[in-house]
Amino acid sequence: MSFEITSNNPVVRAVLEGTAPRPAQIAASRGALPLPQADLFELLVHLADASDEELRANAQRALGEQQTADIEASVRSAETAPNVLAYFVKRTDLPASIHESVLANTKTPPAAIAQFAKTTQNGGLLELITLNQQLLIRNPSILDALISNPARTAEADRRAAEIKREFFEKERGAEQIANELRARGHEAAAEFFETSENADEMDVEDALFLAKHIEVLDKETDDSWLALEYIEEIYEESEEQRKAAFEKILGELKLEEEEVPGDRISMLTRVMRMGVKDRVKLGMKGDREARNILIRDPNKLVASAVINNPRITEQEVEMIAAMRTVPEEVLRLIAMNRQWSRSYTVQLGLAKNPRTPLANSMSIMNRLQLRDLTSLTKDRNVPEAVRRHATRLVNARTGNKS
Repeated sequence: MSFEITSNNPVVRAVLEGTAPRPAQIAASRGALPLPQADLFELLVHLADASDEELRANAQRALGEQQTADIEASVRSAETAPNVLAYFVKRTDLPASIHESVLANTKTPPAAIAQFAKTTQNGGLLELITLNQQLLIRNPSILDALISNPARTAEADRRAAEIKREFFEKERGAEQIANELRARGHEAAAEFFETSENADEMDVEDALFLAKHIEVLDKETDDSWLALEYIEEIYEESEEQRKAAFEKILGELKLEEEEVPGDRISMLTRVMRMGVKDRVKLGMKGDREARNILIRDPNKLVASAVINNPRITEQEVEMIAAMRTVPEEVLRLIAMNRQWSRSYTVQLGLAKNPRTPLANSMSIMNRLQLRDLTSLTKDRNVPEAVRRHATRLVNARTGNKS
């Protein structure tokens, strides 16, 4: 089969896979089978392009006889197959209201919308397409098709030009910022902004502000720890999640200081405008101030990037090991690091941190001094399993068999 069947209806699948009896195939091509509307349309659209001449002619005739109201209800549905939406958006004999519904359906294939944007004579529908900024950003072919269509209205032309300028002239913007940074001696920052995903959203002033907090060159970083399992965490973040992250970090900073300095709030504001990918890069390349902000990021990938920053100090790691708001993954990375395993203060901080993975805590406790183990036996902030293990170790070292 060279096409995808989205319907789970066994009758639809049998007809389209060619396993249904011939009479059933003919009845299906005429639209005579009692099927839900979404299944019927998927069946007919597939058969309208079939190699079997009889089935193809029947299906094309049946589709042409469908009621406008039925078509409109179907193209509005989230259950409608993408190929059905692609079929109806190509139909020039349908009213504009149906095309509006197809264009608004998130399952409509971008390629079909691009073809529509290239050929339609309806300027109002072209304006409607320009309202879907995310669609145009993700599919620049639609934007190009729209701009090339002489039927576009002045408003559609203006919106399309703005989107093209804002989102697709990024290279020039990033290059300009990078050149300015290099001229001022900020080589590490220039490297950062050359590959930044949001360089086009920054002016030179913002870039220069952040540049002061970027100190690690590309050649010093090692991103081998970024496995494919993290891809979703890099790209899937809603605006609400980003706002929540901002509030979380600001709240933690306020707990540590009576009044958070204005320059720190400004830094936080600029940093949290970035997507996850750029925050990860900043975590690996930023200075102490950037690390102090990003270690509090609720996204474990961003916080993990801070731990992988080659300039992070043992004093910072000691502070992080004791923090009860960092992701467990960060504490696990610290516990497994050979360099930090030699720091007693870091190890003690991890043992006392209730968020440290239990397996790491147990391993660390074997190396703790008796006074600290004794303290852990009475610490109600750590898990019960940690207190019990501490008690066993204390009894073993003191000879107490109780």
